Amino acid sequence: MRSTVTLGRIGGVPVGINWTWLIVFGLVVWSLAAGVFPETNPGLADGAYVAMAVVAALLFFIALLLHELGHARQALREGMKIEGITLWIFGGVARFSGMFPSAGAEFRIAIAGPAVTAVIGTVLLVASALLPLPAAVDGVVRWLGNINFFLLAFNMLPAFPLDGGRVLRSALWRWKGDFAWATHAAGRAGRAFGQFMIGAGVALAFLLGAPGGLWIALIGWFLINAAYAETQMVALREAFAGLRVADIMVREPVTVASDARLQDVADETYPPHRYVAYPVVDAAGNAAGLLPFRNATAVPQDRWAEVRVREVMLPLDKSLRFQADRDLGDAVAELVQTDPGRGLVVSDGRLVGLLSITDAERLVEAKVPRRSRTRTRTT
Repeated sequence: MRSTVTLGRIGGVPVGINWTWLIVFGLVVWSLAAGVFPETNPGLADGAYVAMAVVAALLFFIALLLHELGHARQALREGMKIEGITLWIFGGVARFSGMFPSAGAEFRIAIAGPAVTAVIGTVLLVASALLPLPAAVDGVVRWLGNINFFLLAFNMLPAFPLDGGRVLRSALWRWKGDFAWATHAAGRAGRAFGQFMIGAGVALAFLLGAPGGLWIALIGWFLINAAYAETQMVALREAFAGLRVADIMVREPVTVASDARLQDVADETYPPHRYVAYPVVDAAGNAAGLLPFRNATAVPQDRWAEVRVREVMLPLDKSLRFQADRDLGDAVAELVQTDPGRGLVVSDGRLVGLLSITDAERLVEAKVPRRSRTRTRTT
C-alpha cells in the first residue's frame, strides 16, 4: 500500500496517507457524530457532537500512526530498512524492506505496535477515570481508550498478517527453524480467519440487518488477500534463493536520452520494443531516471514535439534502484510493490542494467512447477 500524499518524516521514517484514508475518516466521523457520542453524552448540541467526532477521529488515526511507529522503530533497532508508513482504509501499515533477521526479531517487531497501543489505551482510560474532565472531553478520551483496547484485542488475534499472526509465525519459525513453513502455516490460519469473518459479516448484514457486518466481511476479504500475498512472497524468495540481481537483469537495456523529445521516443524507440518503461540516461551516460511510457501518453500528442523526456520521467531519486549484487529475493519484494515494476541497476552513477518484474516472473515459471504453484494458492 503506497502513499498518495506524503506528510513528512518522523524519526527518519517517511509517513503518508493513501486516498482511501479519507473514506474511513469520513465514516468514523459520521458514526461518532450521529450515533456514538449522542448515546454516551446525551444533551449536547449537534455542533458539539460533530466537533467531538472530528477531534476523536484525528486522535484515533494519530494513535494508529504511533502504533505503526512502534513497529518501525523496533525494526530499525533490529537493523531492518523502513520504506515508510501509510495510513489507509484499514488503518495503518509499516512497510519493511528485506527479511526479518530472526524469529526473535520478528516477534519483537510484531509486539512493539500492540505495546504502544496498550500504553495509549491505559493512559486514556486512567485519565477518564481520575481526572475531572468536561463532559465532551471525557467522552472523547473514554471512547479513544476503549477503541484502542478493542484494536489491541483484534490485532492480537492469531490471524496472519495481523500482529498476532506475525507473533504466531515467529513462534512457529522458532519452533521449526523454517521460515517458509511457518509463513504457510500462519497464512492458512489467516485465510481461515478471514473466511470466518466474511461468513459472520454477511450473516450479520443480511440475517440480522446490521450494516456493520459488511465492514467485517470487507476486513475478512482483506485478510485473505494479504495472507495470500505474504505466502506468495515467500514462494518467490524460495525460487530466487542464492541469486543476485545481476543474475537476471538486462545488461544492455534500451535507453532514452533525458533531453530527447517525446516525439522521437514515440517514433524511434517505442515501436520496435513496446516496453512499458525505459531507463533514462543523461548526456554523460549516467542514470538519470525512468520513463514509464504512460507518462509520455499522458501528455497531449500535439505537444510531443516540444516536451523533453526529463520533464515527464521519474527522476533518479524517485526511481527504484538496485546494486547488481543485491539479493534477488529482496529486490523483487520491492519491485512487486512498485509501478511499473522496473528497477534501475546502478553502479557509481552508471546504468549497468534493468531489473524487470517480467523477467522475475519468467524465472519463477521456469523454477517452480505449475502443480506446485497451484497447490500453494489453494492451501
